[in-house]
Amino acid sequence: MIHWALPDSMEVVRWTSENRVRYDRSKLRYPSDLTDAEWAHVAPVIPPARRGGNRRHADEREVVNGLMYILSTGCQWRAIPKDLPPRSTLYDYFDLWSYDGTLDRLHEALYVKCREQAGRDASPTAAILDSQSVKSAEKGAVASTRMALMQARRSKARSGISSSIRKAS
Repeated sequence: MIHWALPDSMEVVRWTSENRVRYDRSKLRYPSDLTDAEWAHVAPVIPPARRGGNRRHADEREVVNGLMYILSTGCQWRAIPKDLPPRSTLYDYFDLWSYDGTLDRLHEALYVKCREQAGRDASPTAAILDSQSVKSAEKGAVASTRMALMQARRSKARSGISSSIRKAS
């Protein structure tokens, strides 16, 4: 028989009356909405509006609530409830924050916070690899290197400068 033990740093959440209050989301409009404490972690990561343009008309917290709703429910963009910002606004912010790295920074900040709350280091110190994932990673590296070399060869052959150099010599 195999016995599994949790490391000392991993805390098992028990449903005590204290924890039920902490994890209660019944007072929120949707379970995916951010609490004030969660918003306090998220707000500093969101960049301010750009200078010189129009001021923001959308509330950033509502935009994040809308994106969290989509992520937690898996609903389609066109099925977003009417009390959240319009889908065009949500998608525009999603697109902008994906492009400028805000979503990555947000994920990293929340990831580090979760690990700290669990009593772990900010970054993991161990990884589990199996032979199959190592094989597929090696194949992927070789294939991507080959593709990069092939693109470099093609671009050199199609370049007007390199073709004129070959003719001159």
